[in-house]
Amino acid sequence: MKYTLGFDIGSSSVKVSLLDIEKGTSAASAFYPKTEMAISVPQAEWAEQAPEDWWENIKNALKEVLDTANIEVSDIKAIGITYQMHGLVALDKDGNVVRPSIIWCDSRAVDYGREAFKTLGEEWSLNHLLNSPGNFTAAKLKWVKENEPEVYQKIDKIMLPGDYIAYRLTGKKTTTLSGLSEGIFVDFQSDSISKELLQYFGFDEGLLPEQVGTFAPQGELTSTVASELGLPAGIPVAYRAGDQPNNAFSLNVLEPGEVAATAGTSGVVYGVSDRLAPDPKSRVNTFAHVNHTADQRRLGILLCINGTGILNAWLRQNTAKELDYPQINEVAMQAPVGAEGLRFFPFGNGAERVLEDVNPGAVLKGLNFNIHKQAHLLRAGQEGIAFSFRYGMDIMGDMGVDTKVIRAGKANMFLSPLFRQTLANLANATIELYDTDGSLGAARGAAVGAGIWKSPKEAFDNLTRLEVIKPDADRDKVNEHYEDWKQQLNKLLK
Repeated sequence: MKYTLGFDIGSSSVKVSLLDIEKGTSAASAFYPKTEMAISVPQAEWAEQAPEDWWENIKNALKEVLDTANIEVSDIKAIGITYQMHGLVALDKDGNVVRPSIIWCDSRAVDYGREAFKTLGEEWSLNHLLNSPGNFTAAKLKWVKENEPEVYQKIDKIMLPGDYIAYRLTGKKTTTLSGLSEGIFVDFQSDSISKELLQYFGFDEGLLPEQVGTFAPQGELTSTVASELGLPAGIPVAYRAGDQPNNAFSLNVLEPGEVAATAGTSGVVYGVSDRLAPDPKSRVNTFAHVNHTADQRRLGILLCINGTGILNAWLRQNTAKELDYPQINEVAMQAPVGAEGLRFFPFGNGAERVLEDVNPGAVLKGLNFNIHKQAHLLRAGQEGIAFSFRYGMDIMGDMGVDTKVIRAGKANMFLSPLFRQTLANLANATIELYDTDGSLGAARGAAVGAGIWKSPKEAFDNLTRLEVIKPDADRDKVNEHYEDWKQQLNKLLK
């Protein structure tokens, strides 16, 4: 028997999954903590976590997995890591964390990124970095340099959250090209570290760890850590990727035209392109995908919409508390396509990058007390979410993402037949639903990196596809309603 482990380091919890290589399915999984992981907020719009908390939660989740699976630990052949993107972990020369991690949702560095975008030049930044420096890892490090100089002087290496966990496992301070790109350190014209960015911020290149391959042996479990975790020493860490590239990988999204989507509280569409074509308005972000190389360009274009599933949850809580979500889906389908002119704009969860950082709030338009009932309201909500996806996907299309297939886990909004059919019609694409998640994706990546599977293609030969949704006869009608929705949105944004 052969197994691999996947560690998923989120900001809410850490999940560990054990993948049965022969069956291609989960042998066991667990997450910790059972409540949400603590996030420290020292000031408004700041967000920090202690890296030691991630480590303790890995240990707890791993113990539950091993107790549940009841396997020979000698059969575990590799470990893969996925993690919350854009965080900053700073280590001294002895490997000690010098301050709490500044995580992805911390906004303190926005002004540093904005000034860098202006000074380096918008055209240069977009052509070379494919993004504004924004609020990503490089800008966070600049904040530390300017505001905590005594801390900055102690830093030997900076890391992303997944790099730190790999370091704890192997004792090696390393990172990946994909990881460096999400920190906005990569010049994509040369596929190398951006000297101009480092010079602007005043960073020594020695602060960046050595690069290793995404799918490759990245170090082995040390004897001390192996004893701490209850695993054999020498197991290779063989895969590492940020959560959104990894979610795409876990759905076998690797080639141009393939797209992964999630729709929980917020929504993400992640498409693969082979073109260096940044969005001139920085409404979406571009990073090196897990299979990107200098010879075979594979870029992940990331669209995030803050107000998606949270609207559906709000509607249930405030207008349909007596219904569960399957019942809500049934009621919503009782209203006709387009909800008889009722339009929901689901942007009520903060400023939206896709709208150029405007926060219009959630808006309901066209309500007629004599026509519209509960079913119309619920349908308009789900259609508004799908319309917002299409709005962002049009931007991605201009950047070279020619969507043919959308892959998603069968969860959250993708449990709704109305939502997924509406999205298939809007995108004119096939939607494929799978039974997988990020930790299992990391475990599959580990099997590829360790050579157990010879290629990503082989890793997905036994991935179970649960359902396929194709555009139907309502496609033209849905798109007519979308065009009306978009026109009204443009008026809202003026």
